[in-house]
Amino acid sequence: MNTQPIRFIRRGAVVALDAVPPDRTLLEVLREDLACTGTKEGCGEGDCGACTVVLGERQDDGITYRAVNSCIRLAHSIDGLALWTVEDLAGPDGGLHPAQQAMVQCNGSQCGFCTPGFVMSLFGMYQNHFARGHTISRALAQEELSGNLCRCTGYRPILEAACSMAMYPQVALDEGALVAQLRQLEQTEAATTGAGRPGKNPATAPTYLAPRTLADLLEARAAYPAAQVVAGCTDVGLWVTKMHEQFAAVLDVTRVAELRRIERYPHHVAIGAAASLTEAFAALVDTRAQLKTFANRFAGLPVRNAGTLGGNVANGSPIGDSMPLLIALGANVVLMSRRGHREMPLEALYTGYRQNVMAADEVLAWIKVPLPVAGEFSRVYKISKRFDDDISAICLALSLRLDDGIVSFISIGVGGVAATPVRAVRTQQALLGQRWSRELAHTAAQALRDEFQPISDMRASAAYRSTVLGNLMQRFWLESQGETAINLESFALQGDAA
Repeated sequence: MNTQPIRFIRRGAVVALDAVPPDRTLLEVLREDLACTGTKEGCGEGDCGACTVVLGERQDDGITYRAVNSCIRLAHSIDGLALWTVEDLAGPDGGLHPAQQAMVQCNGSQCGFCTPGFVMSLFGMYQNHFARGHTISRALAQEELSGNLCRCTGYRPILEAACSMAMYPQVALDEGALVAQLRQLEQTEAATTGAGRPGKNPATAPTYLAPRTLADLLEARAAYPAAQVVAGCTDVGLWVTKMHEQFAAVLDVTRVAELRRIERYPHHVAIGAAASLTEAFAALVDTRAQLKTFANRFAGLPVRNAGTLGGNVANGSPIGDSMPLLIALGANVVLMSRRGHREMPLEALYTGYRQNVMAADEVLAWIKVPLPVAGEFSRVYKISKRFDDDISAICLALSLRLDDGIVSFISIGVGGVAATPVRAVRTQQALLGQRWSRELAHTAAQALRDEFQPISDMRASAAYRSTVLGNLMQRFWLESQGETAINLESFALQGDAA
């Protein structure tokens, strides 16, 4: 195999890099190869935001902007995109961008280590909101800065900076010129590399395969079953940075046009495995507005911008937050290979800890989520040490329907209690056909505790997990009765909406 060049747009020019290993991160390339040391390494796991950069991708005649963590982003994944680092924001005369000027005026920097990452997240907000005629509220700023940590606890001035960017002279990017440049890059790639096709000779095939069509993806998967499949790399990136794993070849599914689509049908939404978490959760929130807080808490925005729902599901971590929700909603997954496709309930995908039924030539292609039906009452609860940008100790999702007060349908997904995300089958059986009452909720809480034997680890003890699992069932009962003042979602500090 050979290493394909990486081409991307930066500062209005094409940057071409040769001989970049397939498992080299974008942060390593920026700091060590391009001397862009303004981008910092804080945690090396996409948790602190110090390494945040912004990527631009052509969508028809416009550009979409995404703040992402460069520490766990593979460098080859930005091929054909536009890139901004903190060094790229000031004008030719040295004048600061509003994202920078606002941080200066609001005293948003203390020790300064996290500042470049915050500035880049502010730049992404500026392009996605203010540059398109929208205001940036404190609530929006807090939501979109959830992936950036300040260890000096300087959040108040940083949030004020986000809201005050509109006070400074507007800086507009020439999107028309950038669209033309990105189109030219796409044409160059198609002419010189075959758009990521696997080729017939393994010795000359690229080490970083990024097919653009589903047919090419399935061909590549069959030809190179040992290649590491990535779909956003927010988890595989940790294998590189923390476990020092190396990959001879990588198969990236995120460029496959068919798998980036989200399609709505009469009875379900089909979410392509390459759709970002940001896009996937937006589709789920569109049908179930109550999922908004959970979607925001799934991870910080840079992780949601890079990661995919398909990758989260295929990874199968027992503390992956999307799977309990999807199990409760009755989601199915579609697996594909050149031999055909097969569909199954999501929970049937897993056979053990991070193990699944996929064959060596198969990929997870779609997640099919049923649309809500009349009378559905669904909730998902995430328990973690930090409210924002943290991994769950427990995740419990429930979907309930009543017929004259009798439980006619109940579906429960649980994470953090077993080797895989699981369905609470015995608890469902204890509820089905019974009258929904405080007493039944209490019985169900005990059934949940009895059904699982969680372990103790760094996030929570087994006893804590078991206790909280039952308590969440009691909370579900209260919310089903209209109680609202029992959770953080209903609490707002004075001025939060300003």
